[in-house]
Amino acid sequence: MYRKFSLFLGAATLLTGAAMADNMTGAGATFPAPVYTAWAQTYSQTTGSQLNYQAIGSGGGIRQIKAKTVDFGATDKPLMSGELNAAGLIQFPTVIGGVVPIVNIPGVSAGKMRLSGKLLGDIFLGQIKRWDDPRIHALNPAMKLPAMPITVVHRSDGSGTSFIFTSYLSATAPDWAQRVGASDSVQWPAGIGGKGNDGVAAFVKQTVGSIGYVEYVYARKDSVAYTLVQNKAGQFPQPDPVAFGAAAAGAPWGRAPGNYVLLINQPGAKSWPISGATFILMYKQQADAARAANVLKFFDWAYKNGDATAARLDYVPMPLSVKNMMRKQWLQIEAGGKPVYVSH
Repeated sequence: MYRKFSLFLGAATLLTGAAMADNMTGAGATFPAPVYTAWAQTYSQTTGSQLNYQAIGSGGGIRQIKAKTVDFGATDKPLMSGELNAAGLIQFPTVIGGVVPIVNIPGVSAGKMRLSGKLLGDIFLGQIKRWDDPRIHALNPAMKLPAMPITVVHRSDGSGTSFIFTSYLSATAPDWAQRVGASDSVQWPAGIGGKGNDGVAAFVKQTVGSIGYVEYVYARKDSVAYTLVQNKAGQFPQPDPVAFGAAAAGAPWGRAPGNYVLLINQPGAKSWPISGATFILMYKQQADAARAANVLKFFDWAYKNGDATAARLDYVPMPLSVKNMMRKQWLQIEAGGKPVYVSH
């Protein structure tokens, strides 16, 4: 079942007016929800400030921040500089993770099945309909695959996880690129939809013969078998922080307008091909300097103190050089002509 992460840390009825002023609201991506949850719990214990984060999907996060109903939006689909500028927004990355295909096939355990981008594209197009298809067997000659129909599971909501996954399919499967393309919300040619990473994992877990895709943390958390995926070097690395970090090693931070960086199908034998950063969206011009400062204080604290927690949850922390670059960019977030927060 889809679970919405909603963090009200502490007893709201006991909050004073001053404490309420320290609270923050955010909404968006389910991809980073586990690490934001963990960070927020520790931050609340340390500072008393609280985060209410609604994990409603990247599309919802973009809509909420544009509607100015939250202090920040969260998205795994970075916005291009033109859209950021038109809306008056700034975006900065928090952590890096990976998206993995997950399956429920009798006799197939985690990390054993191999799939290519072309195969995944044809499966999600509905062109490969059974698990014993010769094209799947060719990549898995030692595996006894059942003569079982394939049930495709995809996201039903606007999703940065979908954007990362369909961007990989578009880069590696020509038929997919031509017929469907890459977006946070596409016209799926086949399958059933689940809401959030949790929803997709739940559908796959309860549907024998199914395949879906989730952020790696959810595959681990929900004990669903993941597959290996062929990368640009032709290898099949295990999805883990080392492989996600390898994909991010050559990321052009500092050269990408608006921090628009994709980590799809990066070179390197150890690179996980379906990797991506997750981003925070905020307005450059703020009506409430204190609330905006609270958000930046939280993410600055996470940059300084949250790496071990991120790594424990199988995310890759941002490099220190990128964090320092983002801190300088935060000076663009102003109220009354002055930065709302300066990192020390």
